[in-house]
Amino acid sequence: MGKKNDKKKVAEEKGLARSSAAGKRGGKKAAVTRAASDAGDAPDSGGKLSSKDYARELKKLHVELVKMQEWIKARGLKVCIVFEGRDGAGKGGTIKAITERVSPRVFRVIALPAPTEREKTQMYGQRYLPHLPAAGEVVIWDRSWYNRAGVERVMGFCTEQQAKSFLEVIPMFEQLMVKSGIILLKYWLEVSAEEQTRRLTARIDDGRKIWKLSPMDLKSYDRWDDYTRARDEMFIATDTAWAPWYVARSEDKKRVRLNVISHLLRQVPYKTAPREKVKLPKRRIGRYKPIDYDFRYVPEKY
Repeated sequence: MGKKNDKKKVAEEKGLARSSAAGKRGGKKAAVTRAASDAGDAPDSGGKLSSKDYARELKKLHVELVKMQEWIKARGLKVCIVFEGRDGAGKGGTIKAITERVSPRVFRVIALPAPTEREKTQMYGQRYLPHLPAAGEVVIWDRSWYNRAGVERVMGFCTEQQAKSFLEVIPMFEQLMVKSGIILLKYWLEVSAEEQTRRLTARIDDGRKIWKLSPMDLKSYDRWDDYTRARDEMFIATDTAWAPWYVARSEDKKRVRLNVISHLLRQVPYKTAPREKVKLPKRRIGRYKPIDYDFRYVPEKY
């Protein structure tokens, strides 16, 4: 009988020990979670970012982008943002994330088509000049004058001498931009060959994305090493103190958007612009009687 009681006592002590240990582990985990939440930490950089976390962080950044916009308008700042990268690197999605909640009258996106026959006879870069920002504007380039260092050079739309001359001249051109008061930011979105293949393949059968897969994309697909060489020579020639390149890893589309916007906000000095408190005025309704008209309403299928 005594032995049975001893065994029961030992079993109870082990059970209490396990419960205590589990409680401590749970307590530590909860404490860590609370600490991260209280500190307002960004989502963990490892693993896939959930849509909920992405939406939460993007909302915070959008609020700051609007603050920056209002400061740019109030102070007459001029901001020029260049996005470059391989096909499928995520430039378009990142630009959309930036412009989603700001005014299109302040943020202008420029994505020029192939040059016309007339533009081909102009000084290179001439067609880009009219689009540079004036006071109170942000101009975002979805590909830019750097076409000459990339696609034009690789695909043979310019001579090797023209490409080299461009790389020699463009740092001075960008220095003139900066000296004129333009805040110039240049982003290169870096994607792996495997991820690029996955994204381009996904466009083939997706009716929403098929327009993104151009004949030029298909021709460029087998020129990975040529584009790598062109990119490296571009960085060496144009990564200057006054207009540096910022490289953003874009394997994860959600993370690269958050990272670029966060970085962008740190590059443009801004504060909360003075703003009068908004209050809707009183209004009177009923002074005019609407006509009895047979309006053509849009069918409500949804």
